[in-house]
Amino acid sequence: MAKLYFYYSAMNAGKSTVLLQSSHNYKERGMNTLLLTPEVDQRAGHGKIASRIGLNAQACVFSPQTQLFEFIEYRHQEEHLACVLIDEAQFLTQTQVHQLASVADLIRIPVLCYGLRTDFQGQLFPGSAALLGWADDLIELKTICHCGRKATMNLRIDSNGAPIKEGDQVEIGGNESYVAMCRRHFIEAMNSA
Repeated sequence: MAKLYFYYSAMNAGKSTVLLQSSHNYKERGMNTLLLTPEVDQRAGHGKIASRIGLNAQACVFSPQTQLFEFIEYRHQEEHLACVLIDEAQFLTQTQVHQLASVADLIRIPVLCYGLRTDFQGQLFPGSAALLGWADDLIELKTICHCGRKATMNLRIDSNGAPIKEGDQVEIGGNESYVAMCRRHFIEAMNSA
């Protein structure tokens, strides 16, 4: 039975690394995978998924308007897909999450989504909220705070490393813009800003 999976974590937990390893495992056995990445995140280049440890792969790009069910169904007819893997899944729309559930249920292809659970203010991203409600399996990938505890929050910082409390929910960045922290240290940082 195919399922919809949501692998979530704070920043720097290795989500893209796990995604690329999963795709490699399928391909090593002669199976086709479809990798998808959001148009809004081009840190690694257009249509590319890259991990911080140097792994990378080409991917198809989706926008909020992309009809994922139809796109995946078409690609499946062309390539007989064994798995669909989505990077930065927090940028999916609720409608797209429902379409991905239909991919698992009707086309019977496993869909593995990897993304952040919350933004820099501790609020759920729309795509993450939908995945938390609709995914068959929720898997937390773990990373650590500077204190050694599990990091669950993403602190947005400015160029001097000071916490940022206000701003748009989406601001693409990496280690220069975000720090993964435990809730205690996140709250302390936000209160000091």
